[in-house]
Amino acid sequence: MDIVHLHSKVIAEHDTPLLVLPVYEENDSSFISIPDELAHEIYNTVDGSMRPMFKEDVKSKMGESLLVYLRSDAGPQRILFVGLGEKSSLDSESLRRFGGHAVRGAESLGVSSLTIYPGCLESEVAKEFSQAVVEGAVMAQWDYNEMKTDLKKNKDKLLESLEVLAEEPIASQVKSGIEVGKIIGGASNFARTLQSRPGNVATPTHLGEEASRIASEYGLKVMVMGPEEIKANDMQALLAVSQGSSEEPRFIILEHEGGNPDDPPLVLVGKGLTFDAGGLSIKPSSGMEDMIFDMSGGASVIATLQGVAALGVSKNVIGLIPCSENLINGAAMKPGDIIGSKEGKTIEVINTDAEGRLILADALSYAQSFSPAAIVDCATLTGAVVVALGHHAAAVLGTDADLVEELKIAGERSGERCWPLPLWDEYRQQLDSEVADLSNVGGRSAGAITAACFLKEFVGDYKWAHLDIAGTAYGEGKLSYQRKGALGFPTRLLIEWIRSREE
Repeated sequence: MDIVHLHSKVIAEHDTPLLVLPVYEENDSSFISIPDELAHEIYNTVDGSMRPMFKEDVKSKMGESLLVYLRSDAGPQRILFVGLGEKSSLDSESLRRFGGHAVRGAESLGVSSLTIYPGCLESEVAKEFSQAVVEGAVMAQWDYNEMKTDLKKNKDKLLESLEVLAEEPIASQVKSGIEVGKIIGGASNFARTLQSRPGNVATPTHLGEEASRIASEYGLKVMVMGPEEIKANDMQALLAVSQGSSEEPRFIILEHEGGNPDDPPLVLVGKGLTFDAGGLSIKPSSGMEDMIFDMSGGASVIATLQGVAALGVSKNVIGLIPCSENLINGAAMKPGDIIGSKEGKTIEVINTDAEGRLILADALSYAQSFSPAAIVDCATLTGAVVVALGHHAAAVLGTDADLVEELKIAGERSGERCWPLPLWDEYRQQLDSEVADLSNVGGRSAGAITAACFLKEFVGDYKWAHLDIAGTAYGEGKLSYQRKGALGFPTRLLIEWIRSREE
């Protein structure tokens, strides 16, 4: 979708098939922040006897809308009023949803372009407004249709261009916000595309190829290890998981060198389990098709590196993505096996379906070699986190309270929220094994926490936090800028956190 910034002082004369305007609630009544000439144009369009009803029908509640057709030969053909809620409580997330509602309105009308006028804004909020609105619009426009042979119906529904109108003195802030919103929304969409590709396409090899492609396009350093290099780096746990599949594992390293060479990097680790049948601890067949999403953490890390490179973030950032399938053959890992790890610790495999933590363990150990400022991993790790937090937030756990708080704040600002869970030493006791250094599961109780306790064993003394995104990486797509399926979580959260480290 092309996004154009326009500077116009005569909004009422701007030709567009659809103009979308925000409606706020202020002093217990609906408030439309538009120039007088446009208000006059709208007022004259409505029949005199209907004007009181029109004013009553313009609602300010979030997502409520009213479509008006104008009679003038020039200027907007239609105006869609979209509610934004109380002006005093306006935040970035409500603006993203406004952008999403604008795109959904355009789709329902079948128009190929729309224009958003953000209203008469103060300069200090103009950049934030435009960034969030464009993020929401870009994400709302995304749709996964790569595998469909008849694209005509789908193409007819997709928006081709979005215009954002702004007047001086806020035009420069709006333009800057548009550029940031395009990049962040686009990165989230890239993660969603990787997530959505079926397991016979999005193999570990494919993820390595995609990482190499974006490295070339965005100026990143890349290394993609195959089985021999993985073995040479003693990643025994990753190899143990992958031995049940004919697909070779990969270990992807992406580097953005935005800071000083001596600055310790921020290291992101993403689970790249491209299909998870559970191994010999096989999953139920119902819903197993959704296990293409078990590489969501890895997709998000690849997309985050794309985003920080495109934004030119002045920090050193490294992405590590261990990639494998978890299937069943004669060589597959068995319950009761004892396997090694890069850390040197032995692991008793109680459940082969707790494989994500095994491949992450080796990646976290590898992360220590960079002497990082902080390590953050993200993974669709446990069903237990869905029981604890549902689909509204990821769990965040870690060894450093300040790092956990930074991620929580980044989640609030990005609209991809996370909530802290404890990581007390008492939970670690559930992983005790009589025959190995630790087991890979700790029983039914506190499953999300004991999974994090397992990962903690492989991070050394570095600041580390873990995001369990099992309930937020994909879903029904209930927000205006989402669709059912891949949600791109936590790409925006990670980009926001890294950018906050620049401040």
